[in-house]
Amino acid sequence: MRSGNPALKESTFLDLGSGTVVSRADGAMTLNGTVNKTGILLLLTVMTAAFAWNASFVNGEPTAMAPIYMWGGLIGGFILAMVTVFKKTWAPVTAPMYALVEGFFLGAISAMFNHMYDGIVMQAVLLTFGTLFALLFAYRSGLIKATENFKLGVVAATGGIMLVYLASIVLNMFGSGIPLIHESGIVGIGFSLFVVVIAALNLVLDFDFIETGVEQGAPKYMEWYGAFGLMVTLVWLYIEFLRLLSKLQSRN
Repeated sequence: MRSGNPALKESTFLDLGSGTVVSRADGAMTLNGTVNKTGILLLLTVMTAAFAWNASFVNGEPTAMAPIYMWGGLIGGFILAMVTVFKKTWAPVTAPMYALVEGFFLGAISAMFNHMYDGIVMQAVLLTFGTLFALLFAYRSGLIKATENFKLGVVAATGGIMLVYLASIVLNMFGSGIPLIHESGIVGIGFSLFVVVIAALNLVLDFDFIETGVEQGAPKYMEWYGAFGLMVTLVWLYIEFLRLLSKLQSRN
């Protein structure tokens, strides 16, 4: 049981004390319940994202609140994500809070991208959900199977991407950076395509984790946690689509 998603690691559905899956006959995790919780989190995210979108730009100019929504949402979402990861039983409360706070970040950064590249946000949204449903269909139909080698490959690639991003952040702090990968050249676009593919393949691993939790009777609160983990991957995939599309449009 592996996932490149930091929210869904090997022990996600396990009782860390005994190493066995926790089961509650009166409140077991279900697939429909997880789907419903995911829909709720998406709705909450869209609500605050729409608010931040409208408040971040007025008459085509950024407002003073734009960076507050963006950085506040980013930092607040990260904190709530860490709390949810380490206190899974709090997921029924922290997962909706994460969705609301992350919505501010997504709304503000989407408004910024759309200001620079008109129409890019709708394209990224359509690509994100198109990828979600395509991979869900492929997973459910058996076209893609989460084998052990598949999981190892995706996890290794995800870890490599995270290390590259971390190195880029550290180097930027010293006035440098990793050349080419953040630019709109062939290397930059190729790197973004690779990241999008790996982010998308993490969805398959997320589906596998959720299905495993349902099959083994994980407790009811894990529906919220599974939905939260899926949201983390969707947010990452959406941001990477924005980055890829912005690189492609900047070449025009």
